[in-house]
Amino acid sequence: MKQWWWNKGFQKEGNTAEIPTFADMNEGELQRIKVALDANHNWPSVYMFKFIVPSDNEKIAKVEALFNSNTAELKMSQSKKGNYTSITAKEVMTNSEKVLECYREASKIEGLMAL
Repeated sequence: MKQWWWNKGFQKEGNTAEIPTFADMNEGELQRIKVALDANHNWPSVYMFKFIVPSDNEKIAKVEALFNSNTAELKMSQSKKGNYTSITAKEVMTNSEKVLECYREASKIEGLMAL
């Protein structure tokens, strides 16, 4: 799973550096994200996840399965050519660890990018 937010300089022209995946992060990096989440949210809180996944029904279903179908708000839209589907999910998270757990599970989905 690629995270576009991880390397802010990635989108600069000529930058071809590989974007680290969530699965590649060490405990120090995960702790830094957890601290930032805790500093910016009062838990429990609605948290918004954004993913881009290849337009494959199995992969889309795996992303949907990350969230409670009764309480989460999911919005999807396909890319112009239909090759990719963007998925925005809003769900109440009880703490920052629950957010990280969701990203850990999402990182197992081949081709998924987290924004």
